[in-house]
Amino acid sequence: MRCAPGFHSHGFALDKLRRRRSGLVMTPMAEREEVWAASIEDRPGALAGKLAALAEAGADLDFIIARRAPDRPGTGVVFVTPLRGDREVEAAGELGFSATNRLHSVRVEGANEPGIAAKLTQRVAAAGINVRGCSGAIIGSQFVLHLAFDSEEEAEKAIALLTHGPPGDATSP
Repeated sequence: MRCAPGFHSHGFALDKLRRRRSGLVMTPMAEREEVWAASIEDRPGALAGKLAALAEAGADLDFIIARRAPDRPGTGVVFVTPLRGDREVEAAGELGFSATNRLHSVRVEGANEPGIAAKLTQRVAAAGINVRGCSGAIIGSQFVLHLAFDSEEEAEKAIALLTHGPPGDATSP
């Protein structure tokens, strides 16, 4: 796995420092992401095998989440993003991965601060949009959230809210 674009950029770090010193708050970046899912056996090495095959095809994954399937004993599910290029997509298909058409996912990243996930999810909730799934992490001084929505329309509305705030709102995380 690799850090999100810009995390190790000297220009990004310098810009962040300037903004912090000037009192400006950085606006989070939010974008759609295509999530791929596959069933896995609930046994040692099942996940490792799928990830190794994707790596051999050149996949440089930003995000992986795997869990057991409580309604199907002995199985689990793995979600990955992104897959780029024909070679990676072909390998994923051979491994049983498919692009999810019911999971409308948005990747949000920016400067971490206490309560940022609460602020951002409250902004989406205030617009009447339900978050059906959320995963997040802190990498250095940056946060990354993966938010899932029920429709493409809700995902697009959330992106606008997360990057620009509600209409008339001058405060942006």
